[in-house]
Amino acid sequence: MTANWRLDERLEQDSFWLGTRNGIEFRWMKDARYAWLVLIPQVADAEEWHDLAQPMRDDLFTLSMQAAQRLKKATGADKMNVANLGNKVRQLHVHVVARHIGDAAWPGPVWGVGQAQVHDQPEATLQEMRDLFDL
Repeated sequence: MTANWRLDERLEQDSFWLGTRNGIEFRWMKDARYAWLVLIPQVADAEEWHDLAQPMRDDLFTLSMQAAQRLKKATGADKMNVANLGNKVRQLHVHVVARHIGDAAWPGPVWGVGQAQVHDQPEATLQEMRDLFDL
């Protein structure tokens, strides 16, 4: 973790901590309607990919792609959405979302659609995700 790095409070409120690998925090979104992972490099003031040193940039890309492959296989997703926007939460973070035809937001984006549903057994889900991502 980089000195002075702090997780944006909106990301903290909206997600569960899974673990950290190579200075990248893995978090699971609290909305049970989607299998939704967020990766956040622990680099102070990073808002854009180009704010990262090349080794961290490479790690973030590689971990994002590995996470997308594993999540797709584990969930049988029809499509994987991998993106970083940063319009509301400026801290650099990458969303990895398993999408299914007919899900609550299909075919549009998952942001701001309907009411989030709470995980009924979050600890079991979190442990399953830690195992899936080797955390």
